[in-house]
Amino acid sequence: MDSLTAELLARFQFAFTVSFHIIFPAFSIGLASFLAVLNALWLWTKDDVYLTLFNHWKKIFAVAFGMGVVSGVVMSYQFGTNWGVFADKTGPVLGPLMAYEVLSAFFLEAGFLGIMLFGRERVGNGLHMFATAMVAFGTLMSATWILSVNSWMQTPAGYGVNDLGQFVPVDWWAVIFNPSFPYRLVHMVLAAYLTTALVVGGVGGWQLLRDADNRATRRMFSMAMWMLICVTPIQIFMGDAHGLNTLEHQPVKVMAMEGHFDSHDHGAPLILFGIPNQDEQRVAYSIAIPKLSSLILKHDLNAPLAGLDTVPREDQPPVAIVFFAFRVMVGLGFAMLGLGLWGLWRRYRGALYSDRWLHRAATVMGPAGFVAVLAGWITTEVGRQPYTVYGLLRTSDSLGPVSAPAIATSLIAFIVVYFFAFGAGTYYIVKLMGIPPGRRGHGLHEAPIRAAGITPAPQLDPDFRTTDE
Repeated sequence: MDSLTAELLARFQFAFTVSFHIIFPAFSIGLASFLAVLNALWLWTKDDVYLTLFNHWKKIFAVAFGMGVVSGVVMSYQFGTNWGVFADKTGPVLGPLMAYEVLSAFFLEAGFLGIMLFGRERVGNGLHMFATAMVAFGTLMSATWILSVNSWMQTPAGYGVNDLGQFVPVDWWAVIFNPSFPYRLVHMVLAAYLTTALVVGGVGGWQLLRDADNRATRRMFSMAMWMLICVTPIQIFMGDAHGLNTLEHQPVKVMAMEGHFDSHDHGAPLILFGIPNQDEQRVAYSIAIPKLSSLILKHDLNAPLAGLDTVPREDQPPVAIVFFAFRVMVGLGFAMLGLGLWGLWRRYRGALYSDRWLHRAATVMGPAGFVAVLAGWITTEVGRQPYTVYGLLRTSDSLGPVSAPAIATSLIAFIVVYFFAFGAGTYYIVKLMGIPPGRRGHGLHEAPIRAAGITPAPQLDPDFRTTDE
């Protein structure tokens, strides 16, 4: 227990809360855009299947959005308690950016959310569509500001240091549009879209296994598979571009991701698997492809790559965590591509709605987007260590005047409350997903929705069921 210092506990507490938080915005960003597309398609085609899907998924969005807001509030308090020195040093730069997120993006989302959820009959279809689009735009704006904050911590730019040792803005354009921001923003937004596509596809696959004739289920499964096959290749390309940007600005992080303890003067291998041993500065039991890492990172088989042997031990991140998290993220990315290609092939063969193994695979892959987002976030944040502001402010120097017992007590309280509160919310979301779109759920499922003012989708008439789509 003596090894559980205040710094380690504070880091674990923030990691715990941010891990809970990030999965909800990652889902709601993609789901808000999905709802906007569904609403627009209904207005354009007047096909009631889109309205049915909109009414089905807006309930799930409302719960996920609320859970994202609540989980995000908790993190802001930790800046002023556990990480007081960090808040003081970076406040002049990061404080306004986070305030802009609240004043613009969050107010935009909150202002139009009620109209999107409850206002179609009150304001008309046109204004309702505008409100739905504003909610989707607000989620993207929120991601923009938050990722600008995080990107500045990764690749700080446009700052100066005052007499108090605080970072102060010198060029706001350089602060906001710092070197890693465009890559990080696109990578995260695409990850959110893929996360939502996998959830919608997973729910669609599960529903098709139970009832393959529901038009709404077929349509949402088809849309999810299209999204998967279109976005995944773009995400892989952007991931590569983001990796090259990271190599330029955070080379130590890339060394940890690749497991390169040793420098390579004539081409570095791509280590597929292995067990990093940081004490011995080597990867045990490694399986590697010679020179492939140099080809990927430098586009030259014989290009030299520096290793962690050029970095002092105290400046190295925890290599094993970064190494494995990166491989989980990349592995799931290629699994998503495989699922998308499978769906494209079965669509071409006319078996998209009858291939039960495809539906089972989509169901299993449903949570994969959340896992990939968490793995990517771990890669990014742990790979930045031992700094909170890369190369400028160490994590050990960012801690406020808090004691280990105090942090441990609050951490236990967080764990208990989070698992009960967010566990119940997640259980309810899964219950909502289990109701076939266009069918009335049981009273257990509908009562909270009615209490919130959301009218469940009407019972489908017999014409809604068809095997002819």
